This record gives sequence, structure tokens and C-alpha cells, in this order.
Amino acid sequence: MYIKEIKDMINLMNENGLTELEVEKDGVRIRLKKGAGGAYEKAVEYVIPQSGPVHSEKAAPVQEKAEKKNTVEIKAPMVGTFYRSPSPEAAPYVNTGDSIEPGQVVCIVEAMKLMNEIKSEVRGKIIEIQADNAEPVEFGQVLFIIEPAA
Repeated sequence: MYIKEIKDMINLMNENGLTELEVEKDGVRIRLKKGAGGAYEKAVEYVIPQSGPVHSEKAAPVQEKAEKKNTVEIKAPMVGTFYRSPSPEAAPYVNTGDSIEPGQVVCIVEAMKLMNEIKSEVRGKIIEIQADNAEPVEFGQVLFIIEPAA
């Protein structure tokens, strides 16, 4: 999904008075939602389908099994700034040792002023956080290593 397409969706929402719009394309689902006063609550939400990791030029594989160990990696789906919490004064979404569930938000990657929630696809335990808070991340960079629940 390209930035121009996202901007077109925002314009469509504004022109038609919509408060929420959800579109799925190339295995990436984007949901735009406006809150009170027209401010965007959640600008973009990337959700990887349950059928397995996405492998395309437009969307990075967010999660895939690490072959040497029984672990799962959560990777950055885009270039941006990694944030462990929703705001500077808020607690981190997850910490090392935390148990996580499928669909749970584990971090935010900010790209072009849009806050993109990154969600877990698996149930398990965070064994390592490989990105630093408020630091740039690259497309496909490993953010978390997860030990799946048995």
C-alpha cells in the first residue's frame, strides 16, 4: 500500500463525512479512524493475516519463525521510528518476559506522522526486545523475539 493511496483514503473520508474506513489489499489491512473533533485516533493498523507471514515487495514479513530456535520474530513492516509505548509518559506495551496474545499491540512504528500499531500474531513470551525506544528502524528489522506458547 502506498502513501498516495492512504492519502486518497483520508480525502475520501473527509469528503464523505466518514469517521472510519477499513481496506484490505495485498495482505495488509488498513483501518483509518477519526475521533471527536476530527483528530485521528488510530491512523493505520497493520494486521498480518492468520494464514502465515506476508511476503511481498509492498509489505514486510512482520512475523516469521526463526529456523535455528523455536522462536518467532516480529519485524518492522516499514521504515519509521519505533516506540514502545503510546505516549512518552505511558508504560510500554510489553517488556521482556511478558506473555502476549494474538492481536495484542506490542509497539508503534511511526512513519510519515502516522502511528502504526504493530500487533502480535502468536501467543507466547517476549524473550528479547531488539529495538531502542524512539530510535529509527529499517524495513524488515527484527523488533522482538518471541518464544511461542506450547
